[in-house]
Amino acid sequence: MISRRGLLKSAVALAAVAAVGGHPQFAFAEGETIKVGILHSLSGTMAISETTLKDVMLMLIEQQNAKGGLLGKKLEAVVVDPASNWPLFAEKARQLISADKCAAVFGCWTSVSRKSVLPVFEELNGVLFYPVQYEGEESSKNVFYTGAAPNQQAIPAVDYLADGGVKRWVLAGTDYVYPRTTNKILETYLKDKLGVAADDIMINYTPFGHSDWQSIVADIKKFGSAGKKTAVVSTINGDANVPFYKELANQGIKATDIPVVAFSVGEEELAGIDTAPLVGHLAAWNYFMSIDTPVNAAFIKDWKTFIKNDKRVTNDPMEAHFIGFNMWVEAVTKAGTTDTDAMSDAIIGVSVPNLTGGYATMMPNHHITKPVFIGEIQADGQFDVVWQTPGLVMGDEWSDYLPDSKDLISDWRKPLSCGNFNVKTGKCGGKG
Repeated sequence: MISRRGLLKSAVALAAVAAVGGHPQFAFAEGETIKVGILHSLSGTMAISETTLKDVMLMLIEQQNAKGGLLGKKLEAVVVDPASNWPLFAEKARQLISADKCAAVFGCWTSVSRKSVLPVFEELNGVLFYPVQYEGEESSKNVFYTGAAPNQQAIPAVDYLADGGVKRWVLAGTDYVYPRTTNKILETYLKDKLGVAADDIMINYTPFGHSDWQSIVADIKKFGSAGKKTAVVSTINGDANVPFYKELANQGIKATDIPVVAFSVGEEELAGIDTAPLVGHLAAWNYFMSIDTPVNAAFIKDWKTFIKNDKRVTNDPMEAHFIGFNMWVEAVTKAGTTDTDAMSDAIIGVSVPNLTGGYATMMPNHHITKPVFIGEIQADGQFDVVWQTPGLVMGDEWSDYLPDSKDLISDWRKPLSCGNFNVKTGKCGGKG
């Protein structure tokens, strides 16, 4: 029987793989392009977060073409708008793979959109690079998860707050799979690992685009008045964050009273609201625009030049696309083809620079290594990093804190080639 520890050791060994060097300069082949799909909402409730990801993909593709393209061919972006409509995501994904013949697709934000397209990518053997933090509990051979798993964002954030004396917890989220599954993991973690009583956990869900936060924020304020330090762990997504934070300010809730740590609020979302009353509230990500490294400074400069707007910001999912796109380029170059299976084999172990001064490595479970940062909101809408992991964290696709998942691992290398291998039964299957 293969042990979890043994497989993880072999996976960690792959993290030491050095980054592949520069790209050869190709002349474009006549009349041939490699199509790259961009599957992000440009309208609807998620446009506030996803439009900028479309823009950064266009920048990355333009930059790669300036280097000579890929395999001697020019990259061609194919942009679609699934319009924050989850079934439409699946329809647009099928179009990108079947009709447009895209070699790879970069897209989705919400887990419900990823779940919608997943059967399409698996049926048609397409490739999706998914750039946003998610709930875990999934590992597909057709998806590369360049956003954070819960152990790369949610668990470290809770530990940080607990170390700061938080005893009561509000788990507030949008009503769909990512917040519900993440909060299921966090509730179990709080009770079993941190000894938090059930009465000290308040859970609340609201629909996408929710705008009336007065009574909910009042309930949070009342919950925090019991004499124990209280914090909000927010998995609220999309444009509902704008009225939520405004209502916190309206009711006088400051970070010194009830701090909020958010997993889906970054620089882009803060650009639309008055941040002065929110100073000191927190976010947990794997990248912040304020991180001072030469590679990040160059990225920000390139971005502002490309977008022709010096006020536009960068954020964590943009870095995830930066990493994922460069990994794809390296893997295609290594394999000598855009073929899904050949590229997928080649990408395991590929390391590319991140924007925070290190390297990201694609692991056998199709997740990447990441640092974790916690930042405080500043009056200018940027984040001041107040805590970070001492090194890189490998994404854990199956939670150690859920009974049905704790014995599962994923390893897409041959001969295992399994996304849900049970280390106790020695069998593959049951989940995926």
